[in-house]
Amino acid sequence: MMKVILTNEILKYITDIDKNRYNVSSVKLSKNIADKLRKNSQKKSSFASNRIEGNPLSVQQVDEVIDRDERQHFLKPEQEVRNYFLALKYLEEKAKKKEKLSKKLILDVQKYVEKGASKEKIGLRGATIPGVLFAVYDSKTGKPDYIPPEYCDIPDLLDELVEYVNSTDDHPLLIAAVVHYQLVTIHPFEDGNGRTARLVSGYILDINGYGFNGIGSLEEYFAYDVNEYYESIQMGLPALYYSGRDNPPHPEIWIKYFLRMVLLYSSKACELSESASGGGVKESLSYLKAKEKDLLRLLISKYKGVFAPIEVSRDIGVTNKTVINRLAILVKNGFVIPHLVNERIRSYELSEFSRENEKEIKKLVARL
Repeated sequence: MMKVILTNEILKYITDIDKNRYNVSSVKLSKNIADKLRKNSQKKSSFASNRIEGNPLSVQQVDEVIDRDERQHFLKPEQEVRNYFLALKYLEEKAKKKEKLSKKLILDVQKYVEKGASKEKIGLRGATIPGVLFAVYDSKTGKPDYIPPEYCDIPDLLDELVEYVNSTDDHPLLIAAVVHYQLVTIHPFEDGNGRTARLVSGYILDINGYGFNGIGSLEEYFAYDVNEYYESIQMGLPALYYSGRDNPPHPEIWIKYFLRMVLLYSSKACELSESASGGGVKESLSYLKAKEKDLLRLLISKYKGVFAPIEVSRDIGVTNKTVINRLAILVKNGFVIPHLVNERIRSYELSEFSRENEKEIKKLVARL
């Protein structure tokens, strides 16, 4: 297991990333804009992480593939980027529940990454044919670049990693870096190890408050210089796992690289958040029709607490169903929050975004 020693340089990276974390958390975005930024960031991550593995699709092609009807047929490169996007959505839901890292979660992520592949490529790798060495081979020379641990050691190594994550006092940024390194190095799967490592490492950041609201793409910075990425994670060590990669003598090589990439990523998240905050209210209102804007103005003026659709329908003289339909649009765009009872919506209230921007919303709705 990689053991990290704090240095002044590492502490400086952590401090600077924490500043960006605070700045991002201070920016208030409408639900509509935040959702749009998150989806664009997930598309970028899907492009970049697969580009590291040699996927040939362009940014535009990735964008189109992710938005395409899922019932259509996809070529292998297309399926790969869709799989990564689906894995990000899966982890987004897990992060909302703050689910701890587990072996099952790691296996589920790899299952998403390899969706559509043969059964042999999904799940932990097993024994190879006698006389055949399982290794990562150089595509040009045919020589092994890396010889990972034997398949029989993988379950215990993953258990050790999960126990470390759930019991250590290390800083979350360091835990994420260790998880990334260990999963790539343990190489528990026949395929999808790098993508799974990047996804799970990102998940560790997210559940510990370093997800930057899902804005920006860390994978984008790993993909910027793939050679530097691989050189940093290999740290000049011998190809055989048991010859030093299990406990690298200079882990700071990888840690500093990882933190530098997170700093770049977090700075971009600040930039994107701040630039999107300016036209937040106006842009969110642009998705509403006139009657929905009128309803929003009424709610802000009259309904300060929780309200039921039937109350509003009496006020404006339309059916309860009409009010519910208009409220659904307001919910979608972050102006109203629904209250559920036994999984059914019974009442609503204004969102924090609507309350904080009450005067501006009233002013803009009056003009539009």
